[in-house]
Amino acid sequence: MKKMKYIFVACTLAMTGCATTAPENLFQASETSLQERQMQSRFFETKDEISLLSAGVAVLQDMGYSIDETETKSGVITASKTVSATNNAQIAGAVILAVLGGGNMSVDSEQQIKVSFVTLPSKLNNEGYLARATFQRIVTNTQGQVTKAETMKTEELYVEFFSKLSKSVFLEAQEI
Repeated sequence: MKKMKYIFVACTLAMTGCATTAPENLFQASETSLQERQMQSRFFETKDEISLLSAGVAVLQDMGYSIDETETKSGVITASKTVSATNNAQIAGAVILAVLGGGNMSVDSEQQIKVSFVTLPSKLNNEGYLARATFQRIVTNTQGQVTKAETMKTEELYVEFFSKLSKSVFLEAQEI
């Protein structure tokens, strides 16, 4: 009889554990996703995708990135760089914690910034290509643990990149 009681409880828990409800907005794009795509994308009036990709490589290298992969047939470039992620406020907090006898507190030490640059023919204008760049960062602390992984949404970063790319595309077109 005791076995039947345990089997009944197990079956009840199993059936209630399977009943999940998905959020209503699970497959809806966020309100900011269109704004982010617009910030990350530009149209370039050129018929030469290879020159656009070449200009992208040059700009990324000028910005200190190492090119990880290029796939010209697919119109994809990936690049990355590692920079310091040291935050003075975190260091001050770690020092105060250590002074109070709280032990060792890890702080952010470095971040790897990854860039994906993609080009594709414009469907609206046969005379050009759409280019999209996304910058992402992965921050690790002094213990080697990932503390942040996020897409960078700083508009100035994208404005700077596309401004430099526009100049580079112009120079490539003029063969300068």
